[in-house]
Amino acid sequence: MSNLLLNEEEKMLQSLVRDFADRELAPRARAVDESERFSWENWQGMARLGLTGISLDSQYGGSGAGYRQVAIAAEEVARGDAAASVTLIAHLSLGSSTIQRFGNEEQKQRLLPSLAAGKGIAAWALTEPGSGSDAAALQTTAAKRNGRYYLNGSKIFITNAEVAESIVVFATQDRSQGYRGISAFVVQPGMPGLTITPMHGKLGMRGSSTCEVAFQDTPVPAENLLGEEGRGFRYAMEILDSSRISIAAQCVGIGQAALEAAVRYAQQRQTFGKPIAQHQAVQFMLADMAAQVHAARVCTTQAATLKDQGLPYVNEASIAKLIASEMCVQAASQAVQVHGGVGYFKEAGVERIFRDARVTTIYEGTSEVQRLVIARQVLAQYPV
Repeated sequence: MSNLLLNEEEKMLQSLVRDFADRELAPRARAVDESERFSWENWQGMARLGLTGISLDSQYGGSGAGYRQVAIAAEEVARGDAAASVTLIAHLSLGSSTIQRFGNEEQKQRLLPSLAAGKGIAAWALTEPGSGSDAAALQTTAAKRNGRYYLNGSKIFITNAEVAESIVVFATQDRSQGYRGISAFVVQPGMPGLTITPMHGKLGMRGSSTCEVAFQDTPVPAENLLGEEGRGFRYAMEILDSSRISIAAQCVGIGQAALEAAVRYAQQRQTFGKPIAQHQAVQFMLADMAAQVHAARVCTTQAATLKDQGLPYVNEASIAKLIASEMCVQAASQAVQVHGGVGYFKEAGVERIFRDARVTTIYEGTSEVQRLVIARQVLAQYPV
């Protein structure tokens, strides 16, 4: 197994982002959640730290960091405010990463510097009302006429769309071709026929912007086609493979936040004349939480390390996403349990962590999809 210990540079990054999360993100988290608003303060703070371009190439204004560093940043941001990490991951690991990996040099020079600096925000539009896990079944169309592509259709649950400068959109040019007919485009706000509608009423992650995006003969210049026609689905799957590492790291951060909240409360709350942390039943819950968070962090770090070293990592990324997402849902539930009745109310903070955690087993590949990916790898490894 590759070395999973943090080097000095990684420790410095961890300390820097952790301090920011404790000083700025965590104190604002409840107010942001209750107002259900996108926090420009959080975004600008992440931009000042260089997190908005941490994995982008230095020639476009980024830091050129690897996935281990992205995972460290994602975990620490999520520990302070999970919703802020959703914004960052959608911008960095989805939207900006797609442009960097599959865009041509002109597109990268034109689009990435603003995104790296945090002056602009990226969004990534794949999911549709009728195609979530079955992404190849998307219905949004792109018809080429007179040197432009005209988009028609709608996307749903799109993070950052309301505040985005660049939206990576996947659309089919030929439904009869299935996934082979899908292409990727960059769409900018203000284009004719583009409607972005904020979606409210989410259970958790309420501080991230989630929108429906609709296209009605929206003209997209030919120079905004990403990569080659018909390869958009492959691009999307490759991006999701690597972005699962970031989501796993986010889940570790949520689980860590739940653990820390439970430990603090258990040391303060007294029953039967002593802190509940001295009761074996509570100690066992805390021990299970700590072990599960640690295991998820190890899986995530291994997947990130493999990715950085150019080694096969897709199976490990799915394992990390599966373990970490289910861990953070369980850890958040246990944190509420440790708090008892107090934990059911907003004041304790774990109620928000519990709500934020729930979506992690759904987005960027449900737990069921991860199990399918892992099962196929296992079956291929051990043929009869």
